[in-house]
Order: sequence, then structure tokens, then C-alpha cells
Amino acid sequence: MEQELHRQRLHAAHGDCLLCDYLAVELKVEERIVCQNDDFVVLVPFWAVWPFETIVLPRRHHGALPNLDDDERDSLADILGRLNRRYDDLFATTFPYSMGLHQRPTDGADYPEWHLHGHFYPPLLRSATVRKFMVGYELLAQPQRDITPEEAAQRLRDGTGQQ
Repeated sequence: MEQELHRQRLHAAHGDCLLCDYLAVELKVEERIVCQNDDFVVLVPFWAVWPFETIVLPRRHHGALPNLDDDERDSLADILGRLNRRYDDLFATTFPYSMGLHQRPTDGADYPEWHLHGHFYPPLLRSATVRKFMVGYELLAQPQRDITPEEAAQRLRDGTGQQ
């Protein structure tokens, strides 16, 4: 979180929001977009290191969940449901996943650069029987990407787990 805050601050020093700018690029390219609605976009980030990792981004700049209006909260529930169904459809099974919402720090200070976002890390690799676990090399050196972010986004869009 500290690194995310640092990067967002560095970018904001130029007057822009890092994740707002990143989302604009992804919406223009469209290759890594998995699904979207009026208020949120789910995509496989170009830096993804976990198979089928996604990020959920609000289209409007918000620092935390309480900043969402009623329609945006409904849209968030909708997009989370869509993403979960895509994960389940991908391998034709329901399964648990790791999800984290990153909101601005809660120390009472102002963080105008912070952009609310969620990270999803499903535990499945290439099939419902092949799970992905962090191992020594990944924990102590560098995570290994098994597929490209573009291929992961395409497979999530199409619901095709095997190729």
C-alpha cells in the first residue's frame, strides 16, 4: 500500500490521477478489458503476475467506498457479480479467490491522489484441478507470469479455460 500511495503521489505531482490516466489508456486500447458497466471497469493489468489477476476500477475518481453514490454502489455489486461469474465460468466450477479493496489511508489526512480500486487473485491456473500457489522462488525472487494479461482478459471474456 505504501508503494501504491508513493506512485500515485508521484503521478499526481503532475496534476493527474495515476489510475484515472491508466484507465483511460486501457479503455482506448480495450485489449485487457474483461467487463464493464456505467461506473466500473474490470481489466487484467499489464503488470499482472498472477494467472487471471484482475483490477476493478471506478470510472470516476473516488478515494474510498463511502464516496460512492447509491447508483455507483449498485454498479459495484453488479460488476463484482459479473466478474465472479466469469471466474466460475472460466473453469466450469465455483471456487474461492483472494480479493482486496484498496482505499485511501484512514489516518484522517487528505489523500486526493488516491484512487479506490480492487484486486482479484483467483487460485486456479489452467484448469479446476491445477491450483496456483506461491512457491519459494516467487516469494523470494520474482513472481512468474504463466500467461499474458491480454490472453487472460480474452479467456475471461470468452469463458474458455482450456486452449
